[in-house]
Amino acid sequence: MATMADVARSAGVSVATVSHVLNGTRPVLPHTRQAVLDAVEELGYTPNTLARSLVTARTRSIGLAVSAISNPYFTEILQGVEAAALEAGYSLLIADPHDDPEHERKVVQLLHERRVDGLIVAPSADPRGLLAYLGRHDVPAVFLDRLVDGPGTDGGPRFDQVCADNAEPTSRLVTHLAGLGHRRIGLVAGRPGLSTTSERISGYRSGLAFAGLAYDGRLLVHGDSESAGAEQATEALLSLGVPPTALVTGNNAMTIGVLRTLRAHGLSVPDDIALCCFDDFAWADLFSPRLTAIAQPGRDIGARAVHVLLERLAEPDRPARTVRLPCAFVHRTSCGCPSPSEEGTPS
Repeated sequence: MATMADVARSAGVSVATVSHVLNGTRPVLPHTRQAVLDAVEELGYTPNTLARSLVTARTRSIGLAVSAISNPYFTEILQGVEAAALEAGYSLLIADPHDDPEHERKVVQLLHERRVDGLIVAPSADPRGLLAYLGRHDVPAVFLDRLVDGPGTDGGPRFDQVCADNAEPTSRLVTHLAGLGHRRIGLVAGRPGLSTTSERISGYRSGLAFAGLAYDGRLLVHGDSESAGAEQATEALLSLGVPPTALVTGNNAMTIGVLRTLRAHGLSVPDDIALCCFDDFAWADLFSPRLTAIAQPGRDIGARAVHVLLERLAEPDRPARTVRLPCAFVHRTSCGCPSPSEEGTPS
């Protein structure tokens, strides 16, 4: 097996120069860098990452704790995290906390014990144990998708956070339905305690107010961010004396549950009840009718979380920040509108 000294001899440089090229620790002249890379390729040299981590106290690895990895939205986030980490020369260790606070703390501890350089976490609805562990061990971390971090001593967040806008896009769905004449608009909201749920509820209520519609608490039900929960929530809405004429769903999993229940009741979308959903997904354009949706920038959120974490590792004392990325309104036909285009172009 080739060694770093072998690479140095082949390239005609010092071992220190090879180290600087491979680790990016100091600028190297382009022709020298290329000579080192050519020697690495020719000799088949593989860096000893374990030895390097003992010297640098870094493993060049990132821990990712995300629940419901099978969810298409989180799959997009995972793809964004993986691509950005790979581009930066970092490997990825993944764990699923299953949205359970106790399991969440355990998997974060296990990732930390693997000596990852930092963590990216989509936290549960009760992240107190997570926050306590991260704070006690001073773990570099970025919260993803869901905001849970309260203000620090300077009034800002204690941890970096990356997420999409939630309130304004939900408000837009409500005002769009109201503009089509709907006066009883229901919301199938996500799991209580998640910031995404509370922010989308806030957007729902502000959308009603903007449209001049009174808030009716009976029209807001929780589907717990899952298909099965959304089925039960939709049953509750349909059992009302005056059921809603339009629905907004809080995520893609709940959209499936809502559609399943509407079909079981023989209701047609949008003829009997209009539907708009938060979360677009690959096959939303294949449903009949095609789903009007809010598309989150999942890959961009994942990539930005990696960049924010790497900035934190480079500058541990920099102020924590919250980064929000915009969503897109994808106008199709489940809302009851004629198709704006054959492709469902975002507008």
